[in-house]
Amino acid sequence: MRVHRLTATLALIVSVAAAAGVTANARSVPAESTTPFSVQDLVRLARISEAAVSPDGKHVAYTLRTTDMDANRGRTAIWLIDAHKRAASPTRITDLEANSSSPEWSGDGRFLYYLSNRSGSNQVWRIAPGGDPKQVTALPLEVGSFHVSPKNDRVFVTVEVFADCATLACTKERLDTTAHDRKHGVVYDKVFVRHWDTWSDGRRSRLFSIPLDASGAADGTPVNLSAGLDGDVPSKPFGGSEDFAISPDGQLAAFSIRAVPEGEPWSTNFDIYLVPAGGGEPRNLTADNPAEDEQPAFSPDGTRLAYLASDRPGFESDRLHLVLIDLKTFAKHPLTQNWDRSVGSFRWSRDGKTLFAGTDHLGQHPLWAIDAATGRAAAITGDGDVEGFSVGPKEIFYTQSTLASPANLFSVGFDGGKPRQITRINQEELAARRLGEYQQFTFAGANNDNVFGYVVKPANFKRDQKYPVAFLIHGGPQGSMANVWHWRWNAQAFAGAGYGVVMVDFHGSTGYGQAFTDSISGDWGGKPLEDLKLGLAAALTQFPWLDGNEACALGGSYGGFMVNWIAGQWPDRFKCLVSHDGIFDQRSMYYSTEELWFPEWENGGPEYSNPAGYAKFNPVDLVAKWKTPMLVIHGQLDYRVPYAQGLSVFTALQRRGVPSEFLYFPDENHWVLKPANSIQWYDTTIAWMNRWTRH
Repeated sequence: MRVHRLTATLALIVSVAAAAGVTANARSVPAESTTPFSVQDLVRLARISEAAVSPDGKHVAYTLRTTDMDANRGRTAIWLIDAHKRAASPTRITDLEANSSSPEWSGDGRFLYYLSNRSGSNQVWRIAPGGDPKQVTALPLEVGSFHVSPKNDRVFVTVEVFADCATLACTKERLDTTAHDRKHGVVYDKVFVRHWDTWSDGRRSRLFSIPLDASGAADGTPVNLSAGLDGDVPSKPFGGSEDFAISPDGQLAAFSIRAVPEGEPWSTNFDIYLVPAGGGEPRNLTADNPAEDEQPAFSPDGTRLAYLASDRPGFESDRLHLVLIDLKTFAKHPLTQNWDRSVGSFRWSRDGKTLFAGTDHLGQHPLWAIDAATGRAAAITGDGDVEGFSVGPKEIFYTQSTLASPANLFSVGFDGGKPRQITRINQEELAARRLGEYQQFTFAGANNDNVFGYVVKPANFKRDQKYPVAFLIHGGPQGSMANVWHWRWNAQAFAGAGYGVVMVDFHGSTGYGQAFTDSISGDWGGKPLEDLKLGLAAALTQFPWLDGNEACALGGSYGGFMVNWIAGQWPDRFKCLVSHDGIFDQRSMYYSTEELWFPEWENGGPEYSNPAGYAKFNPVDLVAKWKTPMLVIHGQLDYRVPYAQGLSVFTALQRRGVPSEFLYFPDENHWVLKPANSIQWYDTTIAWMNRWTRH
């Protein structure tokens, strides 16, 4: 499952400028300080997420993550702010000693529910603003996600259990027994033995319903609503509470699940099921679609169910479009079938006339208002990346970041207009640092298609100087180096180190129409590489302060593959390369990764049935041409691109006598998440770049 306001006028300006090869206006950043922004600053910044507006629209709760450098971890707490008071000061309402997240208001607005581990395990809690917290669930197992019935009479939780256990206690007892068992071997009889960064222990995440007593505590035996279905609710590893929903009258639950009889690792067939809130036989509403159906959401009057659907089985980056189901007739009405954008997330308006949705769009991620009758869409936010949002009675509250700022909380009317900034998180920290100005540009790429990119100036930019280039290549590959504050590949961290940053949304990137996204499948080293070559050349022409003779290329995941591909296909262009978690050998990768639907779609089937598809763009076959100094980075817990791929790259470089280093993280997965490791990642990477460029 997958993990700005661009009005018609602005879209027209961008389109005209693009057609003429004209760059967009530069975005300035605060210049109060001459101290450049650094990774030490990056890891210490607070991160806002999960905004939830109260039913009356007067208050917004949100999760704020701060960094505990001594403990080498993040800490999350719930904060509350007056939604309309000018310069209102937020109040922290949960204890920092425990992690708290996922705020959700009760239907009447009297209580704020959330997840917290203050009892020793992750459970549901609630608090009345100004009151004391109260534990709602006290289950023997951790709660993964939850919703509370709009009627406040039930809580719906997801918990990982063994399928043959009739009670939660049974699962807990088995886990305790296994933990003390001197035998550590595990026998598997089907693939998906590991996923993302975790080996399977046989448990499934199930959706349970539990009655609430008069005091608001969970009271009664949890009822397994997804019993009998061999799948996870929510989906692993990144699914959440968006994978299930409760009807306004509290009588029904809907959930998305991939419950395929066999072949889960090569299937994207998620279906939407409907089940009585108190238990019963789940009904499959989307059995007619063998592709993905996800994110069910009941209309405010309970008569319709909206969800996202794709059309092509096995393609995780297919366009997701909105579909409405009439819950009386069960007739389906595709709402955005003809809109060439893929919906990432959506919410109903309070009157049921509009659905608000976020999509990638021309290097931004704006929020759109979609008419629930016609499907007509209009952007209602401006440049930047809308990361999450919550719909109030009269306005939408959303968190948005840009290349020059981490996310803050804003609000905007249903018809758009001037947004109102509500929080100013990290304001003092950012004012004390200098950041680089950023600018979007366009050029004619492969097939003469219009391609977008961004440049970011060095933090201490001077007009009469030239600067070395950090050429960042995004992963996915169906992703985007958009106008977003990235916590792992942060352009400002490189700009603060004195580099001009260049990023290109090559063929395969999202937000430019589904055909553009599709174009990378089966062509990993073709049009994307051509776009990167043309994009770098265009950036050097349009921005003469970039020193093209002093450039390093860096990429992670697919970007790491591309760096490995560049090493053989473009070996004389860069002074250095950085390959993070990149594919080295497509053939061995197929047999060691976990989500097989991905390589099968991208390479035209299983490796054994189409070996030519895996050999077409395979870095291992070009090692004899490698000569560019390369830093290789990989995490032991990366099961998406197993660490042997990175180790093989390093071995090849060393055997060839190419200057190289290997940065290995035994405690990281496909991403580098721990603060100290993140600092080491940037310090090692920038030191490598400094070593090979005239800096």
